[in-house]
Amino acid sequence: MKVTISVIKADIGGYVGHSNMHPKLIEMAQESLDAARADGMIIDYYVAYCGDDLSLIMTHTRGEDNADIHKLAWDIFLRCTEVAKKLKLYGAGQDLLSDAFSGNVKGMGPGCAEMEIEERKSEPIIIFMADKTSPGAWNLPLYRMFADPFNTAGLVIDPSMHDGFKFEVLDVIENKVIVLSCPEEMYDLLVFVGASARYMIKSVYRKTDDEVAARASVQRLNLIAGRYVGKDDPVLIVRAQSGFPAVGEVLEPFAFPHLVEGWMRGSHHGPFMPVSFEQATPTRFDGPPRVIAAGFQLADGRLIGPVDMFKDVSFDYARQKALEVTEYIRRHGPFEPHRLSLEEMEYTTLPAVLEKLKDRFKVAE
Repeated sequence: MKVTISVIKADIGGYVGHSNMHPKLIEMAQESLDAARADGMIIDYYVAYCGDDLSLIMTHTRGEDNADIHKLAWDIFLRCTEVAKKLKLYGAGQDLLSDAFSGNVKGMGPGCAEMEIEERKSEPIIIFMADKTSPGAWNLPLYRMFADPFNTAGLVIDPSMHDGFKFEVLDVIENKVIVLSCPEEMYDLLVFVGASARYMIKSVYRKTDDEVAARASVQRLNLIAGRYVGKDDPVLIVRAQSGFPAVGEVLEPFAFPHLVEGWMRGSHHGPFMPVSFEQATPTRFDGPPRVIAAGFQLADGRLIGPVDMFKDVSFDYARQKALEVTEYIRRHGPFEPHRLSLEEMEYTTLPAVLEKLKDRFKVAE
């Protein structure tokens, strides 16, 4: 039996400001998914959140991009938005960019990562959820998981992984994709994914059989809407063990809190801090950017879990390092590299300032 894992997320109201998720929104989502499971539309579900983003984790047999599953998620977000409006939560419904569902949530605001798989004898999956950052935040961790032998020993010593993996990379500006094979095209891959504001890893496949290994949400709300409407706050599904990186190899890249774009007003660079579920409530300058990891075992489509994978004390050093980087980079204030380049600013006064001062610019002698 093929099982589809769908993770669909949206920011439909923050509590307080952009920092947290109100329990009533979680309850509303759980009630709706309970009914869908009872009706047989889905096999199982889990409702999670990171910061002010609500994530619906669902398993079913309807395949990827299924209109019924996407409509289910869309309707849940609409119902949660109504609750958020009654509670006057901040930015109620901000990720819902359309008034009417059109068959798929992609391009409508919510982020979505899905994969259809044939369950193995044992099927561990890790679902990562982030807040206050963009989908490019997954580039470095995915590269290290599936292409860096200094992170993933299995690339060297596991015969089922030794041939490497293929990376599907999306150009979010021109809406084009390219597939690059590692290790032989590793340097070509790095040319693109090192520019994580434009080129984002969408999927990873095992080369020997084209089996999907990872799938990320790659929607950028500012490009969808043509204006600033959110920080994207992406999700990621990664399969582990038995021909894929071990669970520890999947988690290891996050021991380094690398710099990502997002944070305050979606306009700053900051350290990507791995935290427990309870710590996923960014308040320091609306940050720093957070990531949580929910571990599950699939059993005939049932979600056994989750395990809070970053609750481990071995990530304490990464958290401390992230706080040190936070102190350092915050001292830059409105100067780059803390502030994003003008091309990447989501909130910006630049057009208005340029218009006001345009007559005062003179040709330099």
